[in-house]
Amino acid sequence: MLRIASLAAVATMMMAGAAYADPIEGNWKTQTGATAAIVGCGGSYCITLRSGPHNGKKIGTMKPAGGGKYAGKITDPANDKTYSGKATLSGSSLSMSGCVLGGLICKSQNWSKL
Repeated sequence: MLRIASLAAVATMMMAGAAYADPIEGNWKTQTGATAAIVGCGGSYCITLRSGPHNGKKIGTMKPAGGGKYAGKITDPANDKTYSGKATLSGSSLSMSGCVLGGLICKSQNWSKL
């Protein structure tokens, strides 16, 4: 009986964890049309391309900064340049931006949730 109760408690916690997944997690359509997967990875969120010419390439990590904002590093897969990145979540839209040289050179994209 104790074994069944323990298994039920573990199953409940696993389902509750999935229900409380961060809204940034999931598949996103990038501005170039590729699919990017964002998943939790050790206190951060890892971003990996799942389609397009750079399929399978890890392009960034983000940490929650509160209020639907995230901060971390993002890499342009076309030239392998890494930027100090920011992301802002608003409904099913994710605004991504990255800058180098203290903000002198910046790039941005808007992604949509799939």
